[in-house]
Amino acid sequence: MTSNADITTLRKGTQAGLKTTWSLGKIIFPITILVVILQHTPILPWIVKLISPFMNLFGLSGEAAIPLVLGNALNLYAGIAGILSLDLTVKEVFILAVMLSFAHNIFIETGVALKVGVKLWIVLTVRFGLAALSGIVINLVWRGGGELAQYGLSPEVTAVPEGWLDIFLLGLQKASFGVLQLALIVIPLMIIVQFLKDRHYLEKFSSKFAPVTKLIGVQPNASLTLVAGLVIGLAYGAGVMIQAVQEDGVSNRDATLSFVFLVACHAVIEDTLLFVPLGIPVWPLLLIRIVTAFALTIAVAFFWRNRLQEKLEKERDAVHG
Repeated sequence: MTSNADITTLRKGTQAGLKTTWSLGKIIFPITILVVILQHTPILPWIVKLISPFMNLFGLSGEAAIPLVLGNALNLYAGIAGILSLDLTVKEVFILAVMLSFAHNIFIETGVALKVGVKLWIVLTVRFGLAALSGIVINLVWRGGGELAQYGLSPEVTAVPEGWLDIFLLGLQKASFGVLQLALIVIPLMIIVQFLKDRHYLEKFSSKFAPVTKLIGVQPNASLTLVAGLVIGLAYGAGVMIQAVQEDGVSNRDATLSFVFLVACHAVIEDTLLFVPLGIPVWPLLLIRIVTAFALTIAVAFFWRNRLQEKLEKERDAVHG
């Protein structure tokens, strides 16, 4: 039997989903149309030719720079809009998905990091470094994925558009399907997030997260920050994370290590689901993010601890010397 609390959660989650779809759709819709139009002008081919040599490092065509720029300057949704407007192989889309998973929404998410005391150079180095390294490694290791990616609900285009009206209509079609797919993913997701909030499951998850915090070298009081970032994301979970850092007494070291972990692996449900319509294997994408997050954070914590020990030993030697 459905209770009033469940109905309230469903209503609030649906409203949040519609609001999110509207706000993000306002970005995806015009960007998709603009990119489709630019594809049929001399402007985009010229930019593509200019940056193609650099993109080849990642096994990407020059025009694949468009979703990377959009994703980093705006957000993951804008990056996906850029992908939807291009004809790319499964390998190219997978590489872009991994790179964008590590580096997207740079301005907002960097602002969150700075707010909790993480240094700017650490955030930018880790995010752009992981994105570039992952693109290069996947390109060198993966030999398959040469077939064209099929973008879920996006209709197949068989005829080459003739004239500006046909080009605009093609862009309109792609943009509409892009926003529709966004709604089908975001609305259920927001209902789930609302359920987690209303039932206080984030706090319950954080108490069970102590073994993970210990493994990556941070104190248990940073667990709520990690859970919020993992479940909701850096941008959506900003309020929860900032509050947790301020009220739970999380140290600057633990806040930094938490963000190093979350840069590689955050919003694991949302980000993974968003890439499903792009026609790529999402489980390897999720696995790459999780393994990278643990390996990188454990390594940073290890070197940080060694440097601290060296510093203490030097200070002790100076006192006794």
